[in-house]
Amino acid sequence: MQLRPKYWVISLMLLSVLAIAGCSGDLSAPESDGSPTATDVTASPVASADPDRPFDGLPSLEGQATVQMTVNGSPITINVDGTKAPVTAGNFVDLVERGFYDNLTFHRVVREPQPFVVQGGDPLGNGTGGFIDPATGEERQIPLEITPEGESEPVYSRTLPAAQINKPPELQHTRGAVAMARSQFPDSASSQFYFTLADLSFLDGNYAVFGYVTEGMEVVDTIQQGDRIDSARVTQGLENLKR
Repeated sequence: MQLRPKYWVISLMLLSVLAIAGCSGDLSAPESDGSPTATDVTASPVASADPDRPFDGLPSLEGQATVQMTVNGSPITINVDGTKAPVTAGNFVDLVERGFYDNLTFHRVVREPQPFVVQGGDPLGNGTGGFIDPATGEERQIPLEITPEGESEPVYSRTLPAAQINKPPELQHTRGAVAMARSQFPDSASSQFYFTLADLSFLDGNYAVFGYVTEGMEVVDTIQQGDRIDSARVTQGLENLKR
């Protein structure tokens, strides 16, 4: 959906004041555009022996999976798409399977001046935290992963404009999309995710969508800042997760 002119003004306002955090770090780091980004732009990139394969050693989802997240006693069903975002989807499903999201809060909810996002997944609850991998003792971060429309392989570590690909992503920010927050550094997403409350096409190509709410969007619409995730469970497709 194309935003009408007045909505572009509102969108720019949101981008100028809203910082959606996605990894731990220095809160004094600049927050330049306010879109789904983390506060730490100095975070280390994903470790990989091959810079052309920033996903080496990370979980991946080879196919589809279904996650049921319960908030305030009500279920939200998420279809997680590993066919278009295997690393981003694999990271999320892996964290769900670990029970990482259970009892975490939604630390940021933005509905004014227009419906925007509901964000959670920060273990610190303040927008600066991420998943600390017990195997390494360090925060696990994943590369920005976007598959252009009609392509079979994702683009890694670059936004679509930066990659000079004049195609929209296969997975777009329509209402009910589930995507990863990150910092200005592309490869800085960790555990924080957000639900989109409206069609937000101006985020397409800059942040990695990995699934969609298929049931329970009315539950997402009622989430308030401070509400907790009761539980999150993989109900289908766990066999597609490769660690």
